[in-house]
Amino acid sequence: MAIHSLNRLKALRQFLIGMRRAWLVRVKGISIDPSVSISLSSRFIAGRRNDIVIGPQTLVAFKTLVYSQDSATGEHRPVHIGRHCFIGGGSLIAPGVRIGDGVIVGAGSVVLADVPDYSIVGGNPAQVLRSNADVGPYGRLRSADQNVRQNWR
Repeated sequence: MAIHSLNRLKALRQFLIGMRRAWLVRVKGISIDPSVSISLSSRFIAGRRNDIVIGPQTLVAFKTLVYSQDSATGEHRPVHIGRHCFIGGGSLIAPGVRIGDGVIVGAGSVVLADVPDYSIVGGNPAQVLRSNADVGPYGRLRSADQNVRQNWR
């Protein structure tokens, strides 16, 4: 019963996310691929248009902060997030950071330096925990489907 009632709100949620994406693109000047999934509580602070670029099939979780203007110097340094990434909840992406394709950023991580492709990073400051991760769309590990099938028959 609860699932059925929550599904009624799915269309409203999709509408709100679409409106937020349009506002971020038009007003804030952030370059976001249409396939990106962004939490309503994530925050983006761009100093100039196209200072923040988010690649296709990336998921930005709740209470994430991405900013491109250094508050100490006032300098604008672009942030680039690649395709097939997952940015965990409560993470902070600092100005001038380039996150490669297929990267998973752990929840609560503070990313101060560039992250190589297909890596899993976490911590404060974020460090590479694993390289050569096999990641699919939205930062989902490809082995996750196999684990679900084994454990939930």
